[in-house]
Amino acid sequence: MGGIMETLLLQMKAILIAVTVLFHCLGQRCILGQEPLCQSHSSCSECIRSPGCAWCSQIDFLKPGESNERRCDSTRSLKERNCNNMINPGLHPLTNVKNSDLSSDRGKVVQLKPQNINITLRIGVPFEFKVEFKRAVGYPIDLYYLMDLSYSMKDDLDQIKTLGQKILKKLKDITDTVRIGFGSFVDKEMLPYVSQVKARRLNPCPNRIDTCQPAFSFRNVLPLTQDAREFEREVSKQLISGNLDAPEAGLDAIMQAAVCKDKIKWGNVTRILVYTSDDTFHMAGDGRLGGVFQPHNGQCHLNDNGTYDGKAFDYPSVGHVSRVLQDNNIQLIFAVTEDIYPAYKALSALIPQSVVGVLKNDSSNVVDLISEAYGNLSATLVLEQEGAPKELDISYRSTCKGNQLDSEWKEKGECQGIKHELITFNVRLNASACLTKPQTFRIKMQGINEEVKITVHTECDCDCGVPEEDSKHCSSNGILSCGACSCNERFLGQRCECKQQTDVDSTSKMQASCRPHNSSVTCSGHGSCECGKCMCQGHYSGKFCECDDTSCEYHDSKLCNGKGRCKCGTCFCSHDYTGSACHCSPSQDKCMNNNLLCSGQGKCTCNVCKCNEGFKGENCSAFTNECTLLKDCVACHEKDQTPDICAVECLNATVSRLVGTHELHCTYGSRMSYDVKLGVDGKIVLQYANLPSSVDKTTLVIGISVSSIIFIGIIIIIIYRCLLELYDIREYQNFVKAQEQTNWKEAQNPLFKGATTTVYNPLHDKENEKDFESI
Repeated sequence: MGGIMETLLLQMKAILIAVTVLFHCLGQRCILGQEPLCQSHSSCSECIRSPGCAWCSQIDFLKPGESNERRCDSTRSLKERNCNNMINPGLHPLTNVKNSDLSSDRGKVVQLKPQNINITLRIGVPFEFKVEFKRAVGYPIDLYYLMDLSYSMKDDLDQIKTLGQKILKKLKDITDTVRIGFGSFVDKEMLPYVSQVKARRLNPCPNRIDTCQPAFSFRNVLPLTQDAREFEREVSKQLISGNLDAPEAGLDAIMQAAVCKDKIKWGNVTRILVYTSDDTFHMAGDGRLGGVFQPHNGQCHLNDNGTYDGKAFDYPSVGHVSRVLQDNNIQLIFAVTEDIYPAYKALSALIPQSVVGVLKNDSSNVVDLISEAYGNLSATLVLEQEGAPKELDISYRSTCKGNQLDSEWKEKGECQGIKHELITFNVRLNASACLTKPQTFRIKMQGINEEVKITVHTECDCDCGVPEEDSKHCSSNGILSCGACSCNERFLGQRCECKQQTDVDSTSKMQASCRPHNSSVTCSGHGSCECGKCMCQGHYSGKFCECDDTSCEYHDSKLCNGKGRCKCGTCFCSHDYTGSACHCSPSQDKCMNNNLLCSGQGKCTCNVCKCNEGFKGENCSAFTNECTLLKDCVACHEKDQTPDICAVECLNATVSRLVGTHELHCTYGSRMSYDVKLGVDGKIVLQYANLPSSVDKTTLVIGISVSSIIFIGIIIIIIYRCLLELYDIREYQNFVKAQEQTNWKEAQNPLFKGATTTVYNPLHDKENEKDFESI
C-alpha cells in the first residue's frame, strides 16, 4: 500500500510540474508566474538555492530506504507528504532605508523615490518594486558654453559676444536659478595640427590683416556664474584663432569641461554643456600623427590659467567621453552647422542624453536652439543601473503617459514626451547565483544627479539551529542538521546505520551489488549505494534505480492520462481504462448503432470503431465498395454451387435469388445483377437476379451509325440534284424570254455614213470645183 501511495504522489508531482500558475508575492504586489521546476538536492543549503524547492527538516519524514534528496521538493508536494516542518525562504519585505517623498522645494528637491533600499533575494525567484520620478519645477540649471575658436568661426564669435543676456533670459523661462560659463577650444599645439613656424604660432590667421591668438586645446575662459554681464565681458575679450587641419580638439575640450568640476564650478543641479562648431573632431588614435601615444587618463589637466595644451595625452575615445558625461550627469547639446550635422548626429547616437541642433552660419539662432534642445532632453527619461553584479538580472517596465504599462520587460526604463507628470517604473531583480557578500549598486536617471542605492542580499543558507553531533537519530554515528544525517567516516545509510568494511574486497562487493549486470555505473546513475542497496533519487525506483516513474506516455498533458500510475515506464491503468497512456475510455457509447457495436462489422477500441475490411464510417455502417465486396460470392452462385460451398466467398451473408429478370445496382458480366445491403442485425444481405436479355449493343450502335450516314448522304445528293435542275430550268426560261424580246430592223442604220474624199485643184477656179468632186 505504501508503494502505491508513493507512486501516486510521484504522479501528482509530475502533474504539478506541468502546472504553470503560481503567484509570487513581490513586495506589496503579487505577480503571476510559472512554477519553477524543483531540482532535488541532498542538502538543505543546495535545496533552497534551487527555485521552486523547499526542504523538509522533520526528523521522521523519510521512509526507510529513501535518500535525503526526497526531503527537497516543491512545497505542495511536501505538504501532501505530510511534512510539518518546512524550510522555504520566501521573499523578504522591501526595506526602505531612505524613502523621502517627491518634492520641488528649493531647499529639499527630491525627484526620484525611493532613495536607498535593502532587498533579500532567493535564487531564481524574481523580486519587483516601484521607482517613481517627477521632474522638479524650476530646478536650477548650469549651462557651460563650449565654442570652437578656429578661424572659420570668426563671425560666430562676434554674435556670441552679445548673447549672454538672451541665453539667461531664455533659460529663466524654465527656472529662476541659472548659471552660465564659457570655454573655447582649437587644437593640440603641435604638428600636423598647428603650424610651428614662430610667426604663424603667434598669429595663426590665414591673412595678415586679421589678428588671431595662438592656438590651444582647451581653455576655461569663464567658470559658471549668474552674472550675464561678466559673461559678455569675458567673451568679448576673446580673439579668434586658427589651425592647419579641418578637425578640431572638440573631444579634448568636452573631457576637460566634464572632469574639471571644481574649476568649472559645476553645481549639484541640471548640468548642460553646449558645444558649437562648424567642423568635425579628432578621435582617439589621431594623436599618433603628432607623436602622442599615451591614451587619455580621464583626469583634469588645466593649468593655473585654465588652459589645457593636450601634448601629453592622445584625444579621448567617444566611449570614454560618453562614460565621463554619464558619470558627471552632464547633458550635451551639439550646435553645429548643417554641412557637418550628419557626423554629429552619428556621434550623438553614441552618447546618452545628447541632442544635435543645426546652427546658422553666424550662430544667430543659438538661443532658440539651446531652448529647443533642452526641451527635447528633458522630455526623454531613461532609467538604468550602474555597478550591478553579474549574478543579478535587472529589467524594467515603464508606466508613461496615459498610465499605460509596457507589455514587455526591457533592459532600460524609457519614456518620451514627459514634462512634469509623475512617472512610475516597475523594476524586477532576479539573482542567478549566490552573492558572496551583500552587493550595492545604483539605479539612476540619465542626466539627473539623484539615484536609488540598492543593497542586495541572497538567501543561500538554511538556519536550522546548532547541529547535533553523535545524534541518536543518526545511530550516534553522525551529525543531525536540518532533519538529515551527515554520517561519520565509514558509516552509511539514511540514519548512518550501515558500517562500511575496511577491507577493499568487502567494499567492492558492496558496490558491485548496486551495479546491474556488472555495469560500471552504480545504481544506473540515479541513486547512491548504501549498505549494498541502491537509494534512488527523486522519481527513480527499482532495485538498481533503473525505473523512471515519470517516463510513461502523456495524454492531454497528464501522465498516464491521470487514469493510472506510472511504474518503470509502463502505465498501470485504473477505472477500466486501457491503452499505453490509459487514454482508452471504458465507455462504448460512440461505437453504438442500432444497439449494435460498430454495426456488427467492427471492434470498439478506445470508444472508436475499428471497421472490418470492406466497411467504413464512424459506426462501420457504410461499405467501402459493395459491388466488389461480394463479387466472388455472385460468381460462385452463378455456377449454381451450394450455399455451403459459397459461404466463405459470401462472408456468411444472407443470400437470396430474385424471381425473373432485374437490373439491380451492381452487375456481374452480362448476365447477372445484384444488390448488397447491411441488415438491422449487422449481417450482410445479398440479392441477385438475371439481367433482362438484350441485343448486342455494340453491333446495333455500329449498324445504326452506318445506316444513318448512308441515308443522310443519299438525301444530300437528291437535294443537290433537285436544286441544280431547278437552276437550269430557270436559266433556260430567261434565255427564251430574252430571244422573244429581240426586234431586228432591216432599214439602214441612221448612224452609218459613207466615206467622202475631196480633191482640190488650185489651178481651177471655184466654179469648176464641183467638177473635181468624186465619190
